[in-house]
Amino acid sequence: MSKTQMDADGRLIIHRLADGRDQHSFAQDVRTGLTTTPKWIPAKYFYDKLGSRLFEAICCLPEYYLTRAESEILSEHAAEIVSAVHLPGRLIELGSGSAEKTRYVIDALLRRRDGLHYVPVDISGPSLELSSKELLRSFPRLKISGYAADYFTALAELGQERVEGRTVALFLGSNIGNFAPDDALAFLKRVRSILKPGDSLLLGADLKKSADILVPAYDDSLGVTAAFNLNVLIRINRELGGNFDISKFFHHALYNEDAGRIEMHLVSCERQVVTVAALDLTARFEEGESIHSESSYKYDLGLLREVGRKSGFSLAHTWFDSGRRFSFNMFAATEES
Repeated sequence: MSKTQMDADGRLIIHRLADGRDQHSFAQDVRTGLTTTPKWIPAKYFYDKLGSRLFEAICCLPEYYLTRAESEILSEHAAEIVSAVHLPGRLIELGSGSAEKTRYVIDALLRRRDGLHYVPVDISGPSLELSSKELLRSFPRLKISGYAADYFTALAELGQERVEGRTVALFLGSNIGNFAPDDALAFLKRVRSILKPGDSLLLGADLKKSADILVPAYDDSLGVTAAFNLNVLIRINRELGGNFDISKFFHHALYNEDAGRIEMHLVSCERQVVTVAALDLTARFEEGESIHSESSYKYDLGLLREVGRKSGFSLAHTWFDSGRRFSFNMFAATEES
């Protein structure tokens, strides 16, 4: 593991665990995904430098209710949320991104204690570095140890640390929805494994609702989500020598009600052949054939309680926005059986 000291006074350290390994994983997953029926690409590869910026733009779109709902909950209830946990010395955030919403939590915590150790995890190293520096400028009593890594790699490292005092983990946004149900359970068990009884997890979860609300959030009229989705093909071209012609693919979002999930696909406009030079790979597409690029599962309270119980948590409290479209759920780590 390489460490980069980013400032002179030791307030920021970034552990770059994704360097090298991420590129290898990307190549492996592209090979697997494009040679499987149906074809797929993991959603985590959306977030290169351009993809991260496009997602920030998505969060500003009128159709994308999630960011507004989250901000409403945090702006109105941050103090209450912080009061509901044992005061932590360490705040871990998985998938920190720009950390804009995290500011509400950090500010509320620093109103109750002198300092705080913030541990953001994000697959995008540049995004992690930028957001960390901005937070340090805003919060002089903050110390940051960032991990540029995927969730499981970072959790493996964090699980080896000896920590005094309490930990609160954050998994904001609707990121839990990107996991299939079995994978979500495995992920939450892994998060639980680095926490002690009495520690807490604040989990964001998008709620089941009408397709008339859900689908536009993933298929906006301006086409930003389409660009975000298509950018993964551009990344394959740039990093792996692909020759995808993005004009021959289109973005498609649908709500699979039986599975309780939004699906995003990249659909081939015609019968075509694509090559990926770095993988010595040829991928054939029929007209209408798609690459499944993301699933976003939606939850209800019964499902949240059940997945929490199975992963070693109890659901202590839930906060909703005024439209009850989105939820923040405080899970308490229970005594290990």
